[in-house]
Amino acid sequence: MSTPLKVVAVNGSAHRPSRTLVLVQALLAELSQRLVLDTQVVDLSEIARPLGGALTRQELPADIEVQLAAIESADLLIAAAPVYRGSFPGHFKHLFDLVGMDALASKPVLLAATGGSDRHALVLEHQLRPLFSFLQALTLPIGVYTSTGDFDGHEIGNGALAERIKLAAERAAPLFPGAARPLRRVA
Repeated sequence: MSTPLKVVAVNGSAHRPSRTLVLVQALLAELSQRLVLDTQVVDLSEIARPLGGALTRQELPADIEVQLAAIESADLLIAAAPVYRGSFPGHFKHLFDLVGMDALASKPVLLAATGGSDRHALVLEHQLRPLFSFLQALTLPIGVYTSTGDFDGHEIGNGALAERIKLAAERAAPLFPGAARPLRRVA
């Protein structure tokens, strides 16, 4: 029997509906095809205002402290952010500013981002990867970037995006053999 992998996904969008949240849900669904998961989504659209009012971790409301603790104790973190003016939003950064300095050391992180156009595709490499490198996390080599054209409204509408999500999950799954879904027997 597989041990569930504790996956915490951060939706860095403060808006609803959110293509970033759709991307997070698709990544979780694809990972769940390969691994037994215990998932939690930290949704900035639900916590941005009280989070922004806290200058230190001690000032956080108890429910946000619980979510920070979940991020710190995850086996795998999915960090997904929308791109505004070439980078991730300030509330997303502020959330990770409040995470314990060594809490993400050696923790696998799958990076994802959504933007208005393909011009922002390097946000994974030039913004997100350095942030998590500073926090000593192990960013997975395959990240997922999407632009508005990859969606049909707030649904994934591009086969290439679905394949990229699948590839990210395929490459992440072998890192967690204890959580692998058992193979089904075919008669």
